[in-house]
Amino acid sequence: MNTQHSTLDPAIRECAAAVAATASGIREEQLVDRTPCEKFTVAELLDHLGATLDSAARAARKEAQPRPGGTVPAVSPGALADSADRAARAWSDPAAYEGTAEFGPGELPAAFAASITLHELALHGWDLARATGQSFAVSEETARIALGVVEQIADQARGNGGYGPAVSVPADAPAFQRALGASGRNPGWHG
Repeated sequence: MNTQHSTLDPAIRECAAAVAATASGIREEQLVDRTPCEKFTVAELLDHLGATLDSAARAARKEAQPRPGGTVPAVSPGALADSADRAARAWSDPAAYEGTAEFGPGELPAAFAASITLHELALHGWDLARATGQSFAVSEETARIALGVVEQIADQARGNGGYGPAVSVPADAPAFQRALGASGRNPGWHG
């Protein structure tokens, strides 16, 4: 069995379920609210995460990504829940982790694309939950896996503007809080 699949698949499924639950709790009037991810409102984050998760599902299935330039439709909370489910189902196939996949700016190892999918679900799921007054709870095992992914990509993400400066979090804080801090998010953020 592919060890990346056995590690990432349960974490992706758990975070996708948490994102779907969060999406179902978003109210229309919250769409204009800011999120902990400073460059996005709730509506903008729905659009970003929905498009990213659709791309992640295509990457897992080894399908070509659409070429840039088209108009991206707005993503409703219900559509985000569907996108999260599709991505989780696509990454549940052990073959998805083999070889390379077209994802983001180009082709990369498929297992790394799965890691990025987890990263997007975990961090942006928390962003949406926090911005809309909801909780975003994941198991300690999933939190540890997410922390590992965040630590793996932190320098590169900071370099390309995806992460802000690290936020100091106690070394003995729960793993998910450490992942948030490493990604430049304040675990205590309130809108």
